[in-house]
Amino acid sequence: MPGRLLAFVRAPSSSPKSDHQKLDKHQKDVIPLFPPVYSVNPPPLHKASQESLVMDAFKRHSLGGRHHADKKSPKVEPQQPVRMDMLVESPPLVFYNSPQTSTGALFSGQLKLDVSEPHVTLEKFEMRLLATVTTKKPVVQHCSECSTQITEIHKWDFLKAPVSLRHGMHAYPFSHLLPGYLPATTHGSLATLDYSLSVVATTSTGDNIKYGRQIDIKRAIFPGNEKHSIRIFPPTNLTAALTLPPVIHPIGDFPIEMRLSGIVTNKNDSQTRWRLRKLNWRIEETHKFVSPACAKHTSKVGGERKGILHEDVHVIANEEVKHGWKTDFDQGNIDAEFRAACNMSLKPVCDMDSPNGMEVKHNLIIEMVVAEEWAPLKKPNQATPTGAARVLRTQFHLVLTERAGLGISWDEEQPPMYEDVPASPPTYVDDYDIAHLDDEASSLNI
Repeated sequence: MPGRLLAFVRAPSSSPKSDHQKLDKHQKDVIPLFPPVYSVNPPPLHKASQESLVMDAFKRHSLGGRHHADKKSPKVEPQQPVRMDMLVESPPLVFYNSPQTSTGALFSGQLKLDVSEPHVTLEKFEMRLLATVTTKKPVVQHCSECSTQITEIHKWDFLKAPVSLRHGMHAYPFSHLLPGYLPATTHGSLATLDYSLSVVATTSTGDNIKYGRQIDIKRAIFPGNEKHSIRIFPPTNLTAALTLPPVIHPIGDFPIEMRLSGIVTNKNDSQTRWRLRKLNWRIEETHKFVSPACAKHTSKVGGERKGILHEDVHVIANEEVKHGWKTDFDQGNIDAEFRAACNMSLKPVCDMDSPNGMEVKHNLIIEMVVAEEWAPLKKPNQATPTGAARVLRTQFHLVLTERAGLGISWDEEQPPMYEDVPASPPTYVDDYDIAHLDDEASSLNI
């Protein structure tokens, strides 16, 4: 064949295997020694080769189309005749003060319906405020009723009869006073408490159009007077007096003042005293929750309205105070001042107490290591360690709450009611007083 050089190789039957025999069995026996060299006008391809190329191209095209058809195409949801949205007009929901004294918070807004069709008839239109408690340690692991409890707090019925709505936007206002005894939204280590709005609109054709929205409820306790606590450490004469703020917040630090008294004991010619060597503090967060059982699994907990109590204690802040205290052996006191704060990376949860058994509390734990010394009265600076040491440990309850800021309760913002307006002031000037004043004015020639 002109234009290229070919070499024909035959493999001997009895000779050892050559390099050409190591080729794949599907390769041909004719192996070009050099790449083909074409002239200016290359020779036309063979008819059979053209047909094979067309068939290969057709096969590749068919395979590619088949592979594309196997891919899952995105589902196109049909357009709903009504779209819903919500406009909240009230400020953030914050309950001020404790659940026993809080008046709650007002929640108001507008539920908007955007009708895309010329006419839509609504048979039912309602909204519910739900409280959802999800247990992370249910009585039965794979039971949805044991792990989730949903409670309806309030319900709005916007329609008393079927209504036909035209194309466009329609608004339905709503409002409700959330009672102050409700627990705040909590995401704890054992359970979570969330509040949500569930809206359902049923059309005359049987379509159920749903809309949901989460709402966040917080609680802020106003700070009051400082708390003063005293702890005694028997059998020693040591007494710790602490001054703590009434409430603390997840963000920001707070001061702690402590005085350790009774550190010196005088004898005839010597004195025994305690020296503070180490001071540690930490804040522990305690979660408690009673996992209830559904109606099917009440036998596992011993009957209805019973559950399994779970408790989790973890540290949300800790630190070692290495300096900052003053020792006065003449007065027999050790004064220490330091600042503490919660670690936000550990996600602290505010205090809460719910009737369903969900509870979150915080404690401040202080640990001190004191060493005993002996010193003569004439030379008190020449102290000698006795080798005795004690670990003093005490804890104090802390109230972790959200910041109230400049917010006030809703009942303090509203204008006075008619019955709250006092009676009109009495008439201080009557006819007799006016006549008496006229006589005095005439006598004075006024």
